[in-house]
Amino acid sequence: MRQHPNRLQLGFSLMELLVAVAIISVILGMALLNYGNILPNFRANSAMDQLLYQLRSARERAIAHRREVQVQFVGTNQLTITEIWLLGTAPPASTVSFEGGAQYIILPGVPDLPAPFNFGNTAPVYFGGVSGGPPIMKFSTTGALVDGGNTLVNGTVFMGIPGRPSTARAISILGATGRVREYHWDGSQWQE
Repeated sequence: MRQHPNRLQLGFSLMELLVAVAIISVILGMALLNYGNILPNFRANSAMDQLLYQLRSARERAIAHRREVQVQFVGTNQLTITEIWLLGTAPPASTVSFEGGAQYIILPGVPDLPAPFNFGNTAPVYFGGVSGGPPIMKFSTTGALVDGGNTLVNGTVFMGIPGRPSTARAISILGATGRVREYHWDGSQWQE
């Protein structure tokens, strides 16, 4: 014998539907509040990854091609890379611009990197104790970062989106090895 459920027991009550809608609304509201921070951080990470890739690529090209590769930090958001040839025609320089509003900047309240990579933060691009870096900076055929006189140069590039301290990013380069390291600001300290 088959039993049929009572029609009053089918479906959801109005109270159950209202509770479900309230829970979904709270979760959606929290997601929208966090979205305002997620997009700028994504853009800052993208710009840092782009700069990181270009610097590491320039170093690897210097070693692989046995030619010096010059790097220049131009304006507020560009990097120019030029392979230096002694004879013949050199390939054209490549210039990369960062998208999404990221630029070379020191954001207020964000300190210098932790030791031993705290080379100074008096300027967004700071190499060899010089704001903006020496006029000539290049990766040598050994991968080291040197200036025009072949003196080793250590330095840091600070970047982010203006007005958003949570987007602070930094890249340090150790001159002797040419090692490129990345950092991001978590609101209280630099993280690798």
